[in-house]
Amino acid sequence: MQKISPHTLPDHFHLKKIVETDIGILYFYDNIVVFEAYEGVILSYKTAFSVLLKGLTIVGAETFVYISNRVHSYSIKPMDYKYLNKVPTLKAVGLVYYNEVGRSIADLESNFCKKPFHVFDNLTEAIIWGKGYL
Repeated sequence: MQKISPHTLPDHFHLKKIVETDIGILYFYDNIVVFEAYEGVILSYKTAFSVLLKGLTIVGAETFVYISNRVHSYSIKPMDYKYLNKVPTLKAVGLVYYNEVGRSIADLESNFCKKPFHVFDNLTEAIIWGKGYL
């Protein structure tokens, strides 16, 4: 497990809950769910299904936006976006990358996501964008 560090966001974003999992940390800002995977994990339907269920249990029947804050290096299977595409309460997906290589990976991922999808340079912009879908 890694040390949980709070995000530096404007005061009007209220962190409601933090959930640690075996592959990363979920942060709940009202109906914005921010996920930070641990260094070196492989994200796929198989490895992330329990995390998705935890998140859905917490947000319940409410609509939400998922933001992947890519602060660590890890692998993802983009074809598994087909499972996120089927979640009716998920309204949009945002990715936050901090380097150019990550942005090119995001371009590939965008081909698999059927929800509104956008890439950001920082978490604050991503959360502001996400609020627009709720």
